[in-house]
Amino acid sequence: MWRNWAGNVTARPVREVSPASAEELCAVVRDAAEDGLAVKPVGSGHSFTPAAATDGVLIRPDRLTGIRAIDRESGTVTVEAGTRLRTLNMALAREGLSLTNMGDIMEQTVSGAISTGTHGTGRGSAAIAAQVRGLELVLADGSLLTCSEEENPEVFAAARIGLGALGVVSAVTFAVEPLFLLTAREAPMRFDEVTAAFDELHAENEHFEFYWFPHTGNCNTLRNNRSAGPFDPVGRFSGWFEDEFLSNGAFQVANSLGRAVPGAVPAIAKISSRALSARTYTDLAYKVFTSPRRVRFTEMEYAVPREALVETLRELKAMVDRSDLRISFPVEVRTAPADDITLSTASARESAYIAVHMYRGTPYHQYFAAAERIFTAHDGRPHWGKLHTRDADYLSKAYPRFNEFTALRDRLDPDRRFGNAYLRRVLGD
Repeated sequence: MWRNWAGNVTARPVREVSPASAEELCAVVRDAAEDGLAVKPVGSGHSFTPAAATDGVLIRPDRLTGIRAIDRESGTVTVEAGTRLRTLNMALAREGLSLTNMGDIMEQTVSGAISTGTHGTGRGSAAIAAQVRGLELVLADGSLLTCSEEENPEVFAAARIGLGALGVVSAVTFAVEPLFLLTAREAPMRFDEVTAAFDELHAENEHFEFYWFPHTGNCNTLRNNRSAGPFDPVGRFSGWFEDEFLSNGAFQVANSLGRAVPGAVPAIAKISSRALSARTYTDLAYKVFTSPRRVRFTEMEYAVPREALVETLRELKAMVDRSDLRISFPVEVRTAPADDITLSTASARESAYIAVHMYRGTPYHQYFAAAERIFTAHDGRPHWGKLHTRDADYLSKAYPRFNEFTALRDRLDPDRRFGNAYLRRVLGD
């Protein structure tokens, strides 16, 4: 049985395979077709939706890893689909190179991260998929197709965030740039202060995000900007104390207590929101963008038009304040510029992301349902890898190029070799 990271999705495939090359991957898809079985690749399991679940053939990418080529002249790196973002970032750093932006974890495979629309935060730099310059894709008939802006551009536009519906990604070519430093400034702010000054904070910082702690008026803000140095990372003890002991160890204990004694959650939230102090440090970009996340949870995240963020967030806070909900996890707020990817949550509009979380094992349905009503009232688009209840009818109205994607799917996978129940819900039959 396969289980995702959060433990909320399981699957029992007929067989599992671990191809070591694109050629072996093509053979796996052809064999599945001969047996009449569906095929789904799985990455590190960090999606909360059953996007990768199958009762057919489950492809594990553990052996499809490593860097194929670095082209310094074009500023690109081509990497096998199963390579973890951690491995890629460390390898690039050794070569004096870097991705432009990252999400907040490095445990995902590159194919899983782009296929579900993983993103960080940025005033001018978009999701990880927007940094893709080429893809190698195994199609439903077992053939290998390469695509880019120049080659099969209609496939490239869609497959960068393909949900696993168009084929199995075997390799990804990313744009890279010279290695750079970021100076991070973390500081507490009040909720009313952050929301009142949000437009200025967004405009003044290359990467701005914040966390609001429900049951309090407290937030923690993060401002990341490029720096000429000097290199000044977080000290070893300070990093361990804040990033491991407080953000993971103590936070794990606090959430476990809150799950056992829900009435204690508001008091715990007040303590948690004051636990982290202000700090400033300068480090390699990927080390600033990412942090360890060891406390397991379930999550829903929606992208709303950036101009609707503050109103949406205030409505969410008002809903929590008047409810009997007990929420021990902070709400995360990030942004992204508009991009040109067919099913990107930022497709053709500047977006802001609001993510709500609940500690694993804690009932989340009431909270997520109430939050989703607020998000959808503001034309929200759900993150493809995080919990939501939207279907193809809603999504076809939320995405101006939705029909373009489904028409391409009909052409590339008419027999739904890569289909599953989740794709039937969000894309239709």
